[in-house]
Amino acid sequence: MSALDAGSGLDAGAGSGVDAGSGIDAGSGLDARAVDLPHEALPAATVVSGAPTAALLPLATVGDTEIGIWEMTPGTASDTEADEVFVVLSGHAVIEFVSPPLPPLEVGPGSLVRLAEGMQTVWTVTETLRKVYVA
Repeated sequence: MSALDAGSGLDAGAGSGVDAGSGIDAGSGLDARAVDLPHEALPAATVVSGAPTAALLPLATVGDTEIGIWEMTPGTASDTEADEVFVVLSGHAVIEFVSPPLPPLEVGPGSLVRLAEGMQTVWTVTETLRKVYVA
């Protein structure tokens, strides 16, 4: 992985996130890799194969920007992206870019990726994927 841009990734270290707006005391910290997340089934119209579930934990909003943790269990699902930068904390997936057409991107712990609003993607998660996002 070599570029930080739509459809590309840049390896980066994974860590924890804390924010004053999250209700989490900045002095206590948060292990974003270990926090329990409540999962829900993905909308049937987005599921391509398997029975993936997803979970979301918003941590903060700064202006129009949200920071949070997102997780998806194994399976394949389609998505239309928002402007987002994320770091993968755990798990593995391949992101296929339907529109615009770009080469598939394999992501795993430490991957840093930027997605552009409106991109149409298909995520194939082979090991539960957890990321911290800024969108």
